[in-house]
Amino acid sequence: MNQFNLFVELTRLKKPIGYMLLFWPCAWGLTLVIDFSKNLNLYLFYLLLFFLGAILMRSAGCIVNDILDRKFDNKVSRTKNRPIASKKVSVQVGLFYVIILCSLAFLVLVNFNNLTILMALASMPLAFTYPLMKRYTYWPQLFLGITFNYGLILGWVSINNEISVIPIIFYFGAIFWTLGYDTIYGFQDIKDDEIIGLKSTSIKFKKSPLAFLYMSYLFFFISLIIIGFFLKFNIFYFFSLIFIFIQLFYFQLKKLKIDNPKNCLDIFKSNNYLGFLVFVSLLISKI
Repeated sequence: MNQFNLFVELTRLKKPIGYMLLFWPCAWGLTLVIDFSKNLNLYLFYLLLFFLGAILMRSAGCIVNDILDRKFDNKVSRTKNRPIASKKVSVQVGLFYVIILCSLAFLVLVNFNNLTILMALASMPLAFTYPLMKRYTYWPQLFLGITFNYGLILGWVSINNEISVIPIIFYFGAIFWTLGYDTIYGFQDIKDDEIIGLKSTSIKFKKSPLAFLYMSYLFFFISLIIIGFFLKFNIFYFFSLIFIFIQLFYFQLKKLKIDNPKNCLDIFKSNNYLGFLVFVSLLISKI
C-alpha cells in the first residue's frame, strides 16, 4: 500500500489539473473537426482514448521530470518531499514505471490512423526533454506549450488524416495560453529558482508580469475568434467567447497576486475551467 501511495504521489494522480491541461487541447482539436451527424460514436471513443493517453503520458512525464530535476527539487521548499527527490523511490524504479506507462500509452495510440501515430511518436523527444530547458533558457514555458498543446493537432488529424491551417492557428494560440498559465504557476518558485540558478518566464518578466500575461492571453483569445470566422461558426459560439474572455482577463489576471503562492496556484488551476469553457464553446458551434 505504501508503494502504491508513492506511485500516486510520483505520477500526481491526485492532482488532475496536469493531465486535464494535456487533455483539453486534444478534445478541442477533435471537436473542431468532427461531424457529429456521421461520427458521434467514433468521437466519443476517441475522446476516451485521448483522456486515457493524457493521464498515462502526463504520469510518465512527471516521473521523467522528477528524475531529471531530483537534485534541484530537494533545494526547493515546494518540491523537496517528492518521492525521488527525497529518495523514497529510486531512479531505477521510476524508470521502470515510465516504461510501463509509455507501453500502455502506445496501446492507446495504435487505435488511431497512421498519421496520428507517427506524429505522436515524433513528439516524444519534446515531451521528455522539457525539464532540461529551465537550465538553459528563460523560455521553458514555450517548450511546455509546444508539447502540451500538440494534442490539438493530433485530435484534428485523427479524423481528417491531414493537417490544415485551421488547427495550426489554434495550436499557436494555445501555446500562448500555456505561456500565460505556466508563468503564473512559476511565480510560486521564483525565489528558490533564482537561488539555484533555474530560469523561467516568471523570472524573465517578474518586473512587468501583467503586460506579458495580457499579451499571451490576448493572442490565445484572438486565435479563438479567427478559427470561428474561418470555420463560419454560429452566433452562439461567438457569444460564448464572452465567458472565456471574462475567465481569462478578470478571474485570472485581474485577481492575480504574484507574491502570493496560493493565489498563483489557484489561478493556475482555474485553467481547467477555461479548458472546459473552450470545449463547450466548440460543441456549441456544432449546433
